[in-house]
Amino acid sequence: MGPVNWLAVVLAAAVAAAVAIGWGRAFGRASRPSLGRPGRADGPAWLIFVVFALASIMMGHNFARLGEAVLEAKPWLYFMQTGGIALFFVIPATWLTHTAKGTEPMQRVTDALGWLAAYLAMGLVFWVLS
Repeated sequence: MGPVNWLAVVLAAAVAAAVAIGWGRAFGRASRPSLGRPGRADGPAWLIFVVFALASIMMGHNFARLGEAVLEAKPWLYFMQTGGIALFFVIPATWLTHTAKGTEPMQRVTDALGWLAAYLAMGLVFWVLS
C-alpha cells in the first residue's frame, strides 16, 4: 500500500462540497441535499464538507491501496471508483430516502445527478493530483 495523498483528500472533499453546494443553488429545492434544513437550497457548508471529507478519506485510502503503478497504467480507475460508489451506494440510498419522503421523481433524478457530479469531481481531483 502506498502513502495516502492527504492534499488530494482535502482538496477532493472541498471540490465535491463546492459542486454539491453549487448544484443545490443552481437547481434549488430539486437538489437540496438530505442534510439540508427545510426551505434551504443546501445544508450548512461545513456539514456538506464533512460528509464529503469522510468519503474522500475512504477514496484516498482506496487509491493508496491500489498503488501508483496500477493507477498510472489505468487512470480511468479514479472515475470508476468514485463514480461507482456514487452510482451503486450513494444514489440508491438517496433515492430510497426521497421515495420514503414522497419526493417528486424529477427532484430525485436531479439530486442523484448532483451526487454523481460531486463524486466524479472528487475522482478528477485525485487524478489531477496523482
